[in-house]
Amino acid sequence: MSTDFSVRPAGVPAPTPAIRSAPEAAREAVRTQLTASETVTAAETAKAAHRSDVRIDQERLSRQVVFDRDTAEIVYRVIDRRTESVVAQVPDEAKLRTRAYFREMERAKEASRPQLIERTV
Repeated sequence: MSTDFSVRPAGVPAPTPAIRSAPEAAREAVRTQLTASETVTAAETAKAAHRSDVRIDQERLSRQVVFDRDTAEIVYRVIDRRTESVVAQVPDEAKLRTRAYFREMERAKEASRPQLIERTV
């Protein structure tokens, strides 16, 4: 027996679904479906320009991997060869300073703890 089967007494009308009109906000909303003439596609020239930009960036930028002794972390940097400035760095400078701070706090805490001395009898 299917689950959509229902029994109604004879002479009782079947319920009709209530038809609601669309809310005012929906009636005044902007269309989201565009016709074919209204759509936009990327031009082939944009792709070619992007490839040349990547080549220029590769010539201008250098990459470095550095070990930061204060945080005992390996840092990846992208550096502009013309200005010698850091363009990108992972992890960023704020995280490195935070890690160095907490590392020093941990060292200070360990230094203030009483040392256990083993005595041999």
